[in-house]
Amino acid sequence: MLKIHFSGEDILRTRVAPAADPVWEVVLSLHLLPGRSRDPLLAGWRREVSRGLRRQVDAEALRLLSTLSPPRGYFPDFLTPYESVHGFEAGMEALRRTPVALLQRDLTLLANSNRNLPVGVAAIARGEPEALTHLTETMGRYRELALGPYWTRVQGAVEADRARRARAMLDGGVEGLLTTLRPGLRWESGVLEIPAYPRSRELHLEGRGLLLVPSFFCANTPVALLDPELPPVLVYPVDKLGGLTADAVGAGDTGREALAALLGRTRAAVLAASDDGCTTGELARRLHISAAAASQHTTVLRNAGLLVSHRDRNTVLHTLTPLGRAVLNP
Repeated sequence: MLKIHFSGEDILRTRVAPAADPVWEVVLSLHLLPGRSRDPLLAGWRREVSRGLRRQVDAEALRLLSTLSPPRGYFPDFLTPYESVHGFEAGMEALRRTPVALLQRDLTLLANSNRNLPVGVAAIARGEPEALTHLTETMGRYRELALGPYWTRVQGAVEADRARRARAMLDGGVEGLLTTLRPGLRWESGVLEIPAYPRSRELHLEGRGLLLVPSFFCANTPVALLDPELPPVLVYPVDKLGGLTADAVGAGDTGREALAALLGRTRAAVLAASDDGCTTGELARRLHISAAAASQHTTVLRNAGLLVSHRDRNTVLHTLTPLGRAVLNP
C-alpha cells in the first residue's frame, strides 16, 4: 500500500495536470504493449502498433526503450520528468539534462531488477549527450507511431476526467476531488491511500502539494515516482470511453455522415453548452428541450467525435473533445 500524507498546505497546493501528459502516456503505453491484455478496448491499438514497430528499421533502439520501461516492476524516474506537464518537448529537454548521478542511481536500480540490460544503457548511465539524444529521439518516433494516430481519443478521455474532477472540486474543494478518486484510491483524515500499490511506502508531501496526472494508458493501479525528493506526482487511470480508434475516423464515409448530421441550431447549442462539461439533464434545462432530445443530440455529437460522455451513478457528463472545441472555436 502507498500512503500519501497531506498537510493543510499540501491540500492547497494539490492540482490536476492541465492536459494529457505525452511523456507519461509514452512510458505507460510501453507497459501495456507486450503480452495479451484482457482489455478489449486496447486490442486493436496493440495489434496496429506492434505491426508498425516490426517495420521499424532501428529495432535495437526500440528494444532499449522497452527495456527501460518494462511491463512490470520498476522503471527509471528520469524517463518521466516533471517538466513534461508543459508538453513533450519540454519533457525531452529535461530528460537530456538529467544529472549523471540520477541516471546512475536509477539505472542501477533497474539493473538490480533486470540483469539483461542492453549495451546502450551504459552510455546513458554515463550521461553521454549522444546517447541521451538518441533515447529522446526514439521516444519521439515511438510517440508518433503509437500515440499520434490516437491522440485525439486520449485527450478526449483525459479532458472528460478533468471536467469530472473540476466539478468535484467546485462542490467539495480539494478534499472533495480526492474523494472522487475511488475505488483505486481512498482519502481519509489527511491521507490518500492506494491499497493495490505493489510496495509498502509512505510519502510525506511536506508542503509541496501533489500533481495528479490523469492518464489513458495507466493500468488499474496509480503510479508514483520512487524518489521522494522529486516533485510529487501521482498518475491515475481514466475511463477509456469506448477505447481507441485512429483519428483518421471522420475522414471516411462514416465520419462525413456523422458530421453532416451536426447541421442545425440545437446541436450547435448543445456543443456550446458542453464547453465546460454538462449533464444530459442540465442540457435539457438550459436549452428548454426534453431529456430524450438532449440525449439524442449528444449521441450524434459523440459519434462524430466532438463529445465524450462519462456516466457517474445516475448522471451522464458530456464534455468536448479537442476536435469539438476546435469546431466550436475555429
